[in-house]
Amino acid sequence: MPHVPANPHEIDAPWLSDALAERYPGVGVADVEIAEQHEATNNHTRLHISYAEPCDLPTTLFCKLLPCDPARRGAIAQTGMGPREARFYAKLAPHIEMRVPRVYVARHEPGDAAFVLLLEDLVTSGCGISDGTEGVSPDAAGGAIEDLAALHAHFEDPARRAAEAAWVSPPLHSDYGQVLLQSSLEQHRDRLTPRFTELAELYIERGEALHEIWQQGPRTVIHGDTHIGNLFDDAGRTGFLDWGIINLGTPLRDVSYFLTMALSVEDRRAHERDLLRLYLDFRTASGLPPISFDDAWRAHRIHAAYTVPACCQIVTFPKDISERRRVFSEAFLARAEAALEDLEPRRALREFADL
Repeated sequence: MPHVPANPHEIDAPWLSDALAERYPGVGVADVEIAEQHEATNNHTRLHISYAEPCDLPTTLFCKLLPCDPARRGAIAQTGMGPREARFYAKLAPHIEMRVPRVYVARHEPGDAAFVLLLEDLVTSGCGISDGTEGVSPDAAGGAIEDLAALHAHFEDPARRAAEAAWVSPPLHSDYGQVLLQSSLEQHRDRLTPRFTELAELYIERGEALHEIWQQGPRTVIHGDTHIGNLFDDAGRTGFLDWGIINLGTPLRDVSYFLTMALSVEDRRAHERDLLRLYLDFRTASGLPPISFDDAWRAHRIHAAYTVPACCQIVTFPKDISERRRVFSEAFLARAEAALEDLEPRRALREFADL
């Protein structure tokens, strides 16, 4: 099995020449230089590449690996996010029409969940990535909604899923979010809105029941994590990053999470109904069983409750947070709290799911 480096320093010229040969036979690498690295969920490193001979490949690549810190590495490895994302780029990305980063190397080792991705450097490509404060514009959101609808429509056929994406499975759940939310309520309750606190308490007590409700509906391949931090802008078209939570789920999860957590609060309030109708119209035009607007709106309200566990790390309010992360976290939490206020998911859960 091809070697997966444990850290970016193991990505040298011989290793990269061998890895690139899978897609680009004959390309030789003369030197690899680490230009920048930091750790968020995973290790993110920007590499400068010198080639032995002139070629059309980029001289800067974005590298993604498991974190180097042993404790964090083990925790992230248990999620399986890295291998899932590597399989997405290796197997599905070349065959879907969504704008995603171009992939040059995608490897993983299922035994210990190690993985490596060498992707298009979006900064070098001139793409924009929000700091969290700026949302997807309404016009760009329409295109993103259509791209999501096309992905969902393509894989809603079970036979096609079995042939092309049999490895995509339902989401796995742990008590990770419940533990963090419980800690947050104990230490920071005064920093959270009453609606957030109410749903956090419900999630802590009835998390499995909520996940079952969030899985109701048609089944298809979904991105699973369509918030503003996992998107980029390419000349007005929205691209989708971070496919580590790709799963077999209900399509309205993707749509609702995108509406609540990718648009600005003001744009979501002004355009969410029209964007939801756009999604439903595209779905019907694709020949899939129609979903009524009332049913879709109810699902949107219910899925808004997912913004609470999605904030589980943010609401621990870590003291050592970077300024960049603080800005993003505050904008992320503000979107979630506004969605809880506007869409009243707790009321929807009581009315439609008896929870």
